Amino acid sequence: MHKNRGPVYYGDYLQLPKLLDSQLPLSRKFADETNGECHDEMLFIVVHQVYELWFKQILHDLDSILKVFKETYIPEVELSSIVQKLERIKKIQGLLIGQFEVLESMTPMDFLEFRDLLIPASGFQSVQFREIEIKLGLHTSDRMDVDREFFMGRLSEVDRAHLTEVEKSPTLLKCLEGWLERLPYTDTKEFNFWAEYQKSIEGILKDDQEIIEANSAHLSDKQKHMQLENLKVTRGTFDSLFHEEKHKELIGNNQRKLSQKAILNALFILLYRNESMLTMPFHLITALMDIDENFTSWRYRHALLAQRMLGTKIGTGGSSGHQYLKRAADNNRVFLDLFNLSTFLIPSSRLPKIPVEVKKKMSFNV
Repeated sequence: MHKNRGPVYYGDYLQLPKLLDSQLPLSRKFADETNGECHDEMLFIVVHQVYELWFKQILHDLDSILKVFKETYIPEVELSSIVQKLERIKKIQGLLIGQFEVLESMTPMDFLEFRDLLIPASGFQSVQFREIEIKLGLHTSDRMDVDREFFMGRLSEVDRAHLTEVEKSPTLLKCLEGWLERLPYTDTKEFNFWAEYQKSIEGILKDDQEIIEANSAHLSDKQKHMQLENLKVTRGTFDSLFHEEKHKELIGNNQRKLSQKAILNALFILLYRNESMLTMPFHLITALMDIDENFTSWRYRHALLAQRMLGTKIGTGGSSGHQYLKRAADNNRVFLDLFNLSTFLIPSSRLPKIPVEVKKKMSFNV
């Protein structure tokens, strides 16, 4: 605990003179050459500056999380702290999304009054947001429909070098993979979750086939064939979970990112989330999905804002505007593997029973 070192003045502590003197509309600079300063340019600047301040806080929390998550052993108390910081990032994202309502109080014609002054500046050049994406697990090479040179070429040499350096460090996605792989409960002398779970799946798929066969009298040949084909696809999806080569093939095709062991252990956490030792890991996984979902929502709102303000015009940074932003919202997902785990969830009544000795290890009452 730090002790007071003397009187502190509110404005000095928050650096308000510097902060409040940082809004410099370009239309004010060229006011004598046109019809004067554009009133809504101040709003545009303030909203984007606030975005950058919140990005700074998100990075501050992400760096703290990564510092702990990079370790090969994470104490329970640290895991709790990580979840707390992830929850704060989620609340900040709510504010980021809410700011679009403020921006939408500016009409398209008000924006057009000063838009040309911004070219070629754009959201492409928000280095902090790109750093957030990279640290979460979205590298430049992972982006669909975006050439790395085009993307990085919009940045200054200093910023380009900074992001290139950031990409060399472990991401939250990679740290998550290592942490999940270390989960101790799924393969012990008393219990092999994967083998038991596979038996449950075989039983469920067999039941599904029997249901189709039993109701075949009420189905046309085409309908029966379609349902059996769907069941075949489902079986193939589960096979990819159990067979490492098939899983690696999906990773090679960019359809999965996490290792087979990490995905299976994440699935175990979701299936047995009510066990004492898995409650906090479950909250961590859920928080990561929420953050991914919130950034997707943020990108969609950004795309809608661009369409509302510009229609089909090209963006100030040279992108296709609304269409590019919409594709980015669809494709720039980090924790998609966690979302897809719902594919493999089964009813609680069909879950493999955890042996007593393993169950004791998963409880605080030992």
